[in-house]
Amino acid sequence: MHVRAKTNASLSLTRWQGKTLDVITLFHRPSVQASVRAQTLLKQASAQAAQSATEDQASDHSHQNRTVTRTDPFDLEVTEAPPTPDQLRSIFEYVGSGRAGELVKGAASESDALRKVKEDGGLFIRPVTVDWNEGRAVIGDNDSEILKLLKMDKKSEAGP
Repeated sequence: MHVRAKTNASLSLTRWQGKTLDVITLFHRPSVQASVRAQTLLKQASAQAAQSATEDQASDHSHQNRTVTRTDPFDLEVTEAPPTPDQLRSIFEYVGSGRAGELVKGAASESDALRKVKEDGGLFIRPVTVDWNEGRAVIGDNDSEILKLLKMDKKSEAGP
């Protein structure tokens, strides 16, 4: 099952300041408490970011030079489906080598993990949170790591 989870505030924010929103994907399993905690944290962060963006649009900050952090709104995608082979390869790249067994039950290597998920998507261990635009992923429900992923500094587009 694939669910696009958006808060009411973010429904009107498919674009923010002329840009398409970054996509954060949560590979989710509702029966896993860690996954439910990760989803709750991400929904709260998405709602706060959307509210901040709405407030920011009401004031002119064009004169300020500042580093933009992920208080910028983002598109939260929650899916119960396992990642596609290409997505799984990207996740391996984001988390670093040697972590196949943390992502796929019983996997000894990345190629083994890809084969296992193709045969049985239920072997993919959830939750996994992925920021596709920044090339980062968090395995599990570690709040501080998920928040770090969301607040990762991004280059400001407001020049000097």
